[in-house]
Amino acid sequence: MTREKEIERYVLEHVDQEDPLLQELDRETHLKVLGSRMLSGHLQGQLLTMFSKMIRPGRILELGTFTGYSAICLAKGLPEGGKLITIEKNDELVDLAQKYFAKTGLQSRIEQLVGAAVEIIPTLSDAFDLVFMDADKREYSDYYNLIFDKVHSGGYIIADNTLWSGKVLDAPVHGDDQTLGIIAFNEMVKNDSRVEKVILPLRDGMTVIRKK
Repeated sequence: MTREKEIERYVLEHVDQEDPLLQELDRETHLKVLGSRMLSGHLQGQLLTMFSKMIRPGRILELGTFTGYSAICLAKGLPEGGKLITIEKNDELVDLAQKYFAKTGLQSRIEQLVGAAVEIIPTLSDAFDLVFMDADKREYSDYYNLIFDKVHSGGYIIADNTLWSGKVLDAPVHGDDQTLGIIAFNEMVKNDSRVEKVILPLRDGMTVIRKK
């Protein structure tokens, strides 16, 4: 076992245990869904829950539901009357996510929308305290521009996969639009004086952005 894997195991042994329902969702996702590695997983899920409980957001927007793991983790920090809107373009994943929203008892706090985020975001009238971006990497800059005015001052945007398996360090391969999208997004946020930002080297990278 590599040193990195040993450290990861040590960390997981010293944080709160994974919710049994999230363990079940993790297993079912890996058994039934292609691209199961996109699921947030225990450590990142714990961090999202911690962020949500610290921020105490009244409204959360999530871009990229997948099978619902991260939505459940984020929704755990909602106060009474809070709401999470989550957008997923793959309609084949809706039933699986909805099943676990119900199992966790959070279905009344989670509204799931199906379609392209770039088309749905302009239709939303809510203002958000927390946004979690984990959808099409080619469109990260578009998401950022579309949601920015819908985020309260002092609110947060968390963008996942911003180190993109280290590909941000290399010259992008021709046609690798996902990597190009992440690099363009990172540069845009770096140069945006309207926000404070930090990149956490957790898993595939997570950028935490605070709107001034």
